[in-house]
Amino acid sequence: MARYIFVTGGVVSSLGKGLSSASLSYLLQSRGFKVRLRKLDPYLNVDPGTMSPFQHGEVFVTNDGAETDLDLGHYERFSGISTNKSDNITTGKIYNDVIKRERKGKYLGKTVQVIPHITNRIKEFIRNDISKEDFVICEIGGTVGDIESLPFLEAIRQFSNEFGRNNTLFIHLTLVPYMRASDEIKTKPTQHSVKELRSIGIQPDIIICRSERSIPLDQRKKISLFCNVSIQDVIETVDVKTIYEAPISFNKEKLDERVLKYFKIKSNKKVNLKPWVNITKLVLTTKRRVNIGIVGKYVELKDAYKSLDEALTHGGISNKLKVNLIRIESDKLKPSDIKKKLKDVSGILIPGGFGKRGTEGKIAAIKHARLKKIPFFGICFGMQMAIIEFARNMLNIKNATSSEFGSSKASVVGLIDEWKKDGKLMKGTKKDLGGTMRLGSYTARLKKDTKISKIYKTTVISERHRHRYEVNINYKDQFEKKGMIFSGLSPDNNLPEIIELRNHPWFIGVQFHPEFKSRPLLPHPLFSSFIEAANNYSKK
Repeated sequence: MARYIFVTGGVVSSLGKGLSSASLSYLLQSRGFKVRLRKLDPYLNVDPGTMSPFQHGEVFVTNDGAETDLDLGHYERFSGISTNKSDNITTGKIYNDVIKRERKGKYLGKTVQVIPHITNRIKEFIRNDISKEDFVICEIGGTVGDIESLPFLEAIRQFSNEFGRNNTLFIHLTLVPYMRASDEIKTKPTQHSVKELRSIGIQPDIIICRSERSIPLDQRKKISLFCNVSIQDVIETVDVKTIYEAPISFNKEKLDERVLKYFKIKSNKKVNLKPWVNITKLVLTTKRRVNIGIVGKYVELKDAYKSLDEALTHGGISNKLKVNLIRIESDKLKPSDIKKKLKDVSGILIPGGFGKRGTEGKIAAIKHARLKKIPFFGICFGMQMAIIEFARNMLNIKNATSSEFGSSKASVVGLIDEWKKDGKLMKGTKKDLGGTMRLGSYTARLKKDTKISKIYKTTVISERHRHRYEVNINYKDQFEKKGMIFSGLSPDNNLPEIIELRNHPWFIGVQFHPEFKSRPLLPHPLFSSFIEAANNYSKK
């Protein structure tokens, strides 16, 4: 029978609930248990697919095509477990489901209310699709005290009563600030946050205290006393120099031991922290480094490219060097600034994105990478921009563009109306933007004896997609005559998946998002190869 662990947050947002949940998952897995991770988000959007990266950060995509919160990326990277549609839900999705049921008369004429109908649907989500898991870790988004989170908190309170208090555990993550002026650690915000949680009927069993400094014993005793938890269950997490230290830090604080003791479960298997110790040592101490320029629209916000940043770091780990990311705003990048802005980079990456803004800066950067033989990696929209650059400058199609930017007779990139998935015909649309793209894992076939087939060491791959525009296959022969090879295609040969330049040390564009499958303990081969090529370029 599964035990349920609910992780809530207080005082401020972005304290690290996702990283804490992911780290705990790794520790429990290392002890031999099967774990499932889930995220419940309080916003009214059905999913984050239509939200600006400036609002929400990255949209993470699962194998089965769900657009989800970026915390699911943390879950996958630390636990190695592939998440799916049933592991992320929002208030919008909950209400949407309930209203649909009401319209069909499923509630038999009853008045539909937050309690019990909304809370029952939340509890249904928590229990759904669970079979042989030992632990289910559910992270509740937002902050205790927010009106949006109340239905979720009420639902997990009810769930604990119904499922059994001995089968459910509440972890509350709070901020314990350090006041520099008085040189003091303050516990009052934590006390108030726990008081707010207890006022709605939830007593935390473990409190994780986030602080920039170690919390003195007297202050931990104070938290224990006022928050009604054992001193052993006041877990401190001091700011780490790299997120890869998190599992080590939580194990040192005996978080996994306290969880097992609460559930009265024994494990004779020791936690294997060696991989994280090795990675942490490499990331913090290596003096070998390579500069990678990321040219994009959302570079001001790190969370917008969270999985991408991590995947590049993983590529550095596999090459035993540090990756230094130089972020360049594409909409402020002029052709005349290219040489100056990119003079210190040994690799150029154009990430995914939507819309015309900043495209000319990206195209100029791609041209620079192509002519100067600098390793180039184009992901999704980045691949499409590489196609447009090549069409304009090598095929002499001066007005080459994408139909995403308006109607044109020279759309080398266009909206895909239909495609196949597992033998079924899928159709795209611009009418509803949410969830109508080519989403999730799709198979691609690689051309033999190409750079991409040598990187993957196979001719059939499966990668995650998130796009509604595709490279126009009708231009394939023209491109290949000039040296741009369509080295990966969909199984029906209709959709270009990968392009590469014949006479270039490393110039690859992919229509999918390989960053979603990269792990610190298992770096994605494309990122490992890209960083290796950039490192070789830096030695010239």
